[in-house]
Amino acid sequence: MPAAEYEVTPDLVRRLLAAQHPDLAGLPVTPFTNGWDNTLFRLGDGLVVRLPRRTLGAVIAANEQRWLPLLAPRLPLPVPVPVRTGGPGEGYPWPWSVVEFLPGTPASDSPSFDPRRAAADLGGFFGALHVPAPPDAPANPYRGVPLAARTDNLAKNLAAVGERVDRDAVLAAWDAALAVPQWDGAPVWLHGDPHPANILVHDGRVSGVIDFGDITAGDPASDLSLAWMLLPAWCHGLFRAAYAEAGNGPVTEATWARGRGWALNLAIVFLAWSADNPRLRAVGQRTLSAVLAVEPNGGIDVS
Repeated sequence: MPAAEYEVTPDLVRRLLAAQHPDLAGLPVTPFTNGWDNTLFRLGDGLVVRLPRRTLGAVIAANEQRWLPLLAPRLPLPVPVPVRTGGPGEGYPWPWSVVEFLPGTPASDSPSFDPRRAAADLGGFFGALHVPAPPDAPANPYRGVPLAARTDNLAKNLAAVGERVDRDAVLAAWDAALAVPQWDGAPVWLHGDPHPANILVHDGRVSGVIDFGDITAGDPASDLSLAWMLLPAWCHGLFRAAYAEAGNGPVTEATWARGRGWALNLAIVFLAWSADNPRLRAVGQRTLSAVLAVEPNGGIDVS
């Protein structure tokens, strides 16, 4: 995990709230979790304060503040829409947000859930999200781009992983993904980072989708990589059916094949950069196994 460029403490959060949202300042502030780009604190029982811990996180916060309120009303699962926003102050240099607390455990922590229901819920969610985006949607050079643009990155990460994976099998799968037609449609809205740590599970079903920091527009295949990261192959057809029913049409075979390529790329990323994060390392291992396995019926049958 990258080092924090600014140390965010509960005392800082209290001072920012007192200065900018005094009606919330009396609520208890408790540390919640850290991500690569943000530090989170529980605020009372129903809120979370989300503050960037490095410069890249500040860009992320601004994108979430602008776009999530516009996207959330048509999405069928809860997302962390900012209910309050804050700016620099008390020596802190960046924008920050207060969002509703979404109950649930990250799917990467292996909570029990119904995979058929999850496939339907997530397929419907991404089908609803993947609509044409406006020209000023946030740019992201790492997501939604042509798959070939990630080849150099894949090679570097594969070298870092070394003999822990079957290099020949990985490269063969990558070449297969590159061989299919590329996305030629309008750029669509993308979550950008829908790995299992950003999918919440509560009472056996998906309860929310969090962390839209990589929100962007482009090829929907990069979001579809979640199917290999989270769902058994026999549920892929259910995911695709729910996606199509959300109103934007079916996933083409080429897009699905590129989604498998994106899952492969992300599996190698997780394996290369998870020395201090066993949770993401396990995601990488499971995803790589899923990608290199043969899907029964191509993952299309919905029986």
